[in-house]
Parts: sequence; C-alpha cells; structure tokens
Amino acid sequence: MKTMLPDRQALLFSAKCFAAAVLAMYIAFAAGLPRPYWAMASVYIASQTLSGATLSKAAFRLLGTLLGAAASVILVPNLVDSPTVLSLALAGWVGGCLYLSLLNRRPSGYVFMLAGYSAAIIGFPSVAAPGLIFDTAVARVQEIGLGIVCAAAVHALVFPAPVGPVVSARIADGLRLAQRWAADALGGHENPAEIRDNRRRLATMLGELDTLDDFLAWDPTTRASRTRPVLQFRWRLLLLMPVIASIRDRVRALRQENAITPGLSRLLSDTGRFLSAPEANFAATATALHARIDAAEATLDATADWPRLLTASLLLRLRDLTQLWQDSRQIGCHVRHPHAPEAAMTYVTDAQAATVRLPDRGMALWSGLAAAAALLLCCALWIGAAWEYGAVAAEMLAVTCSFFATRDDPVPMIKGFLLWTVVALAMDAVLLFAVLPLVHDFATLVLVLAPPFLFCGVLMGMPATSFIGMALVANGATLLSLDGAYDADFASFANAGVAAIVGMAMAGVATAIVRAVGEDVAARRLLRHAWAELETAIRQRGRQDRGRFAARLLERLTHILPRLAATDPAQAATA
Repeated sequence: MKTMLPDRQALLFSAKCFAAAVLAMYIAFAAGLPRPYWAMASVYIASQTLSGATLSKAAFRLLGTLLGAAASVILVPNLVDSPTVLSLALAGWVGGCLYLSLLNRRPSGYVFMLAGYSAAIIGFPSVAAPGLIFDTAVARVQEIGLGIVCAAAVHALVFPAPVGPVVSARIADGLRLAQRWAADALGGHENPAEIRDNRRRLATMLGELDTLDDFLAWDPTTRASRTRPVLQFRWRLLLLMPVIASIRDRVRALRQENAITPGLSRLLSDTGRFLSAPEANFAATATALHARIDAAEATLDATADWPRLLTASLLLRLRDLTQLWQDSRQIGCHVRHPHAPEAAMTYVTDAQAATVRLPDRGMALWSGLAAAAALLLCCALWIGAAWEYGAVAAEMLAVTCSFFATRDDPVPMIKGFLLWTVVALAMDAVLLFAVLPLVHDFATLVLVLAPPFLFCGVLMGMPATSFIGMALVANGATLLSLDGAYDADFASFANAGVAAIVGMAMAGVATAIVRAVGEDVAARRLLRHAWAELETAIRQRGRQDRGRFAARLLERLTHILPRLAATDPAQAATA
C-alpha cells in the first residue's frame, strides 16, 4: 500500500513555490500594481515539479498572456457598443485559440490556450470601463510576468529539480517492460491480460518520454545534447512494439505447425537471455547472436513451404529485435553517462526518428466550437439578466473549458475542479473575514498565508494529489483578491464566488452535452484514422513514403493502446 505522506521533493517544491509567491507579491506591493494576487497566483500556475517544465511553462505562459492582452485591447474598445458582436468576437477568439492549442501537441501549444482565455480574463471585466482596457492589459501582463519570472528564477536557482534523472528512470522502466514482453513472446507464453498491460504501460511511458524530451531543452542543469539520445531511444522502443508482436505471432504459428527445430528453439532461448545480458559482455554477446541468426538464415533452402516462410520471417524479426535492443541499451547507458562517447547505432530504417505528433483536427475543432458555444450562452445570460458579476462567470467558463479540453471526457475533471474551488472559497472566507483583519504588515501577512499555501504546495508536489493542490491554490489565490489595502466585502466576495461556480458549472454542462466522449469512442476514432491511412497507403502503392507511413502508424500506437486498456476487455480485444 502506497503512503500518502509527502516526500522530501514535495516539501522542497512547496517551500520554493511559497518563497517565489512571497517574492512576487512583495515586489507587486512595492511597485503599486493594482492586483498583486495575480502575481502570486501566476507563481503557482507556472510552477512544475521539474525545473525544465517550469521554465518551459513560464515562457509560453508569458507569450500567451501578451497575445491575449493584445487581442482584448483590439476587440473591446472597438466592439463594446455592440455586446452581441463583442461576445461573438471573444467567444470566437477563445474557441479558435483552443483549436490551435489542441492541434499543437507540444508544450508550446500552451501559448494559444493562454492567448484564448487571457483575452477573456482581461476583456470581459473591462466592458464596464473600456477606456481603461490598455492600462488593465498592461497591468495584467506585468503581474503575470512578475509571477512567472519569480517562479522561474526560484525553481532554476534554488535546489533545481533536473529532468535528466526522471528521463533515466523512464528509460529503465521502458527497457524492463519491453524485456518482459519480449521474453514472453520468445517463449511462446500466452497471457492476454498481461500482454495488454505491458503494451499499455509501454505506450504510456513512451508518451511521457515524448513530453520529457521537450522539457530537457529547457532544463538549466542538463546538457542539451541529451535530447537527441532520448529521441532515438523513444523511436527504437516504439519500433520494438510491432516487432515483439510479430515474433509472438510467428512463434505461435510455428508451434501450431510443430515446426520449431531444436536449433531454432536454442536460438530463441539465447535471444531471451541476451535481453538481460550484463553490460560487461553485452556487445560481444550481440555480435555472436547476430552471426547465429545469419547462419540460421543461410541454412534455409529455396523451398517455399509455409513453415520455412514462417521461419525466415521469424529470423528477420529476431534480427530487428536484437539490433533495436542493442541500440536501446546503448542509448540508455549514454543517457546515464552523458560524457561517455556515443555508440554507433546498428538498426537502420527508412522510417526516420522524427517526432511525429498527429493532431485530431475534428476533435480539436469540436472542442473549440463547444467552448465558444458555451461562452456565448454564458454571455447571453449575463446580458439578458443584466448580471453584475457575469464577467466573472464568463472568465471562469473560458478557463475551465480550455484547461481540460485535452481530455477525452473532460467532465469528471471539471466536476473535481468545481468541488475544490468551493473548498478554496471556504478557505478564502476564513482568511478574509476572520484572519486578515488582524494583519497590519507584510511579515504578518506572510505568516498567516504560509500554512494554507504551503499545504496546497505539498499537494501539488505529489502526483496523486497534484490536481487537488492546483485547483485549491490557483483559485484560492485568485479569489482571495489581495491588494494594497484591506477592503474585503462579504457581498462582493460571495457574488464573485457564486459567479465563478456558475461559470464552471456551465462549462461542465455544455461539455457533457456537446464534447464529452469515452475512452472507447476515442480509441475507435483513432483506429479509424489508422485504417484510413492504411487505405491511403494501399491506393498509393507506396510512392517512397514507407518511412513516413511507419512513423505515423507507430505514433498512433502510443495513443490507441492506453485508451484501449481503459475500455471493456472484450471491446479492446475486438479493436
């Protein structure tokens, strides 16, 4: 049973987040910025447990905020006299930016998401005073920029958490999973549940490596040259998946034909032992095994009966397996010891080791349209009811729809976000009306904020509770609305809180009606895309695009397999 107690890294992460937040808030107060709480909230939103991830998110968040601020400055003053047109424009901007964000499956896609809902956060509250929109936008950029700079500086300079060790651990996990799966395939073991589990875990790990590879380039403690071996490792492990599946099918077919000779049986057993060979004689073992595969192929005569065809195909796959495994082990060793010379790769293919990210344009468009439609509905309620706090509801709806659009079914996450926002509001109410009236200087303010924010930071630092921590601290810091003087009003606080909850609830209802799909639907959608690519390849008869075709289909595996694992086993087996 796993303990839920925080480890050293979670405690250190929380301390760094709070230190950066206090620094940002102090500078914001000293500079007389109108909303210091935005600087504090931005620290927590930009902070990630790995230094490279924090720097990446900070940079993209700042750029996205600048774009969103520019859009609000252009749209609001020109369209404020026509609320319907302005609502359409801002909803279209949010939906369009969300569409572009979902098309870009790299961390840089965060720029477009931020550009979308930042325009909503700046634009909607400014409709009451459009003449001040430029000052509001500049202040918003300054406050967020301050929080981002403080978060990036503290996480990069104070006990930085490097990405490299996490990458090394993921590589070791990938080798361990692939070895277990390959050993079962070579031995002819049949355990469908275990095979599905190995495939799912391997595909999930490959997806994590894809993201970590992006963060390596931002890591202040890691050599940039390590990003290339990570890409090569991920590509080779991805190629191993169909190779292992092919070996399993051929071994099973040969067993059914009773055509596995003693020599082939020994070769299969020795290949299984080669997978776990020690580093000291690994290269020599690989060379000897390749020679035995070549010798076995030379013994096959020209007769084309079915067992010999199966044997020839199995030997080809065994060569692929041993070469890919040799390369993967060597890359893993180089990542652990980056100063060691790089070994030459043995597996050669025309499917290049490029990072292929295949967008689902239909789902991205549908997500953008759903967010825009929900935002228009909220604006209609705001305008029709002359709701004073309708801007808050519209802001939170835009944020909520954008945050969770990458999920196949965002509704459970939205429900959780709404629940923990209510908890954050309760915490804020205690602070605002029972504690903060007693605070008269900055040092005392820091002392009273430390317990709740350090606790939320610890939750953020643990994978099992990171979502809870983020929901509590991001909404708690924002709705607390700390500024230069204590002027809390319960009616305003309550109305703003209710508006935020209404906005999130509307986002959840609209998403449930228009956008939510299950894991099985998403998996089958991806499978249909793969089938369409197979059909296209057959019609085009190759046309020198084998590498591109292989790269695209292999990339789809990393998205299809985890989703199939979450569906009903009977449906997964059929798919």
